[in-house]
Amino acid sequence: MSVKGKTDPGLVSLIEDLKRWSWENQAPIWRDIARRLEKPSRVWAEVNISRISIHVGKGETLIVPGKLLGAGEIDRPVTVASVKTTRGARDKIVKAGGTVLTIPQLVKANPKGTGVRIMG
Repeated sequence: MSVKGKTDPGLVSLIEDLKRWSWENQAPIWRDIARRLEKPSRVWAEVNISRISIHVGKGETLIVPGKLLGAGEIDRPVTVASVKTTRGARDKIVKAGGTVLTIPQLVKANPKGTGVRIMG
């Protein structure tokens, strides 16, 4: 018998929180992220550092509704939030002068979600 729905209590809580934050702050971006995270994890975004380096400018903020991977190099400071982040990706972003946040930290810093790009 297969399990329907998410089984990770932390992820279930995050999805519920994102929906609540979207409603409270009138910010549809958090609802969009919640809907993406409700899908099976096999279809979640997997974004490499090299892709961020190509598409994101200096000082921009982005969110990855999935996993941030460490393949590639980055030479500019960016702020990135994701569900999961590899140690290599975290080290490379911090070395370039950027910051790596959790999704709740990003929502707390920017409740309206203005200027946040979704990658993946």
